Amino acid sequence: MQEGLFADKRGIEPLAARMRPRSLGEYVGQAHLVGPGKPLRRAVEQGQLHSMILWGPPGVGKTTFARLLANLSELSFETMSAVMSGVKDIRAIVDRARLRQQGEGRETLLFVDEVHRFNKSQQDAFLPHIEDGTFVFVGATTENPSFELNSALLSRTRVYVLKNLEEEDLVTLLQRALEAPEGLDNSVRVEEDVLGMMARAAGGDARRALNILEVGADLAEPDGDGVPCIGERQLELVLQTSLRRFDKGGDVFYDQISALHKSVRGSDPDGSLYWMCRMLDGGCDPLYVARRLVRIASEDIGNADPRALRLCLDAWETQERLGSPEGELALAQAVTYLALAPKSNAVYKAYNACVASIRAEPDYEVPVHLRNAPTKLLKSLGHGDEYRYAHDEPDAFAAGEEYLPEAIRGRRYYEPVERGLEIRLAEKRARLDALNQGSDRRRFPSGDR
Repeated sequence: MQEGLFADKRGIEPLAARMRPRSLGEYVGQAHLVGPGKPLRRAVEQGQLHSMILWGPPGVGKTTFARLLANLSELSFETMSAVMSGVKDIRAIVDRARLRQQGEGRETLLFVDEVHRFNKSQQDAFLPHIEDGTFVFVGATTENPSFELNSALLSRTRVYVLKNLEEEDLVTLLQRALEAPEGLDNSVRVEEDVLGMMARAAGGDARRALNILEVGADLAEPDGDGVPCIGERQLELVLQTSLRRFDKGGDVFYDQISALHKSVRGSDPDGSLYWMCRMLDGGCDPLYVARRLVRIASEDIGNADPRALRLCLDAWETQERLGSPEGELALAQAVTYLALAPKSNAVYKAYNACVASIRAEPDYEVPVHLRNAPTKLLKSLGHGDEYRYAHDEPDAFAAGEEYLPEAIRGRRYYEPVERGLEIRLAEKRARLDALNQGSDRRRFPSGDR
């Protein structure tokens, strides 16, 4: 066990560090993994620890859980960050772990923060030492392991998904910080409902919740009984924003989203920009705004201006790369472009209509001429017969060909509007319809387009 891991270092360590749990019973959240009877909890309690990847957003307890595992299993705790370490550091940790095994008979838990930032060769450096039991490997990542980690490393570990903490979990954690000896320095009272406001402002992040409480305690003012008290005014100072401007998950939240969406649909760039900035100023996650803009680009602009979708995706990426406040300028560029872009909900309507018809109607078979024929048997059954390769036809268009099942031939889902690029799409569709009608090779002559 690492000596002094939970020693009282009040005044040196921040509150979030002092409040690290000493047992699984004190660990807040992630009940789907460490609740009573859950497999991971049983593995810890039975001393059957294994290498793993902890995948989840910041502040949900990945580092805390790794330290807790080492403490409960009486393993030496080694930690490294992929941001600041390399293969040389891995070798040094391997050497120390082997010395402990040989000299003390003591095992090691290696915690690697942001493991996704290691390149392939660096990730490969862990593999032989995981296999021979030099250490128990625990990697933490905020990125999808399937995309960011080598398959070889994934095959030697188990992936556990950690979720954002619920508001109730964060309130429990804040209450414990107010009551525990290792918590706040002085007796501090928090006004009714303010703990809930702190939890909501933290957005599922335990570290942020405790930081808000700690700074709020520094700003606390004596109440009528002379007890330092944190109220809404102190909390607003901590957050540097009005608590009532943006109630995430409440009516104001949805009203402002609605106002943003309707302002864009109504082609008002000023209203669109205003409501977006109100949301951001009130504490809304800029990446949530980016996702909404992408949705609006498809739902309300569509093929009238396909550039809108690409611009929104670029703005989203810019926000991810630059963060706040620089990234918000790209969001402003996107929202004003969306507002002034030509509008069409034709794709949105076509998609909904198509899905509705598929759910309401039989599963029509694929027409034989469109079926795949990878084997001689399927070819002998006529799969792919009479299929016309469009590139071999005049203007790369097989006039008269049919691509819907015969039972619904001629059905229309997508109807371009007379705005933006869809004007040209509608004109092209009319030309293709005329070619289909005039073709002497119509597959279903009785069908009307």
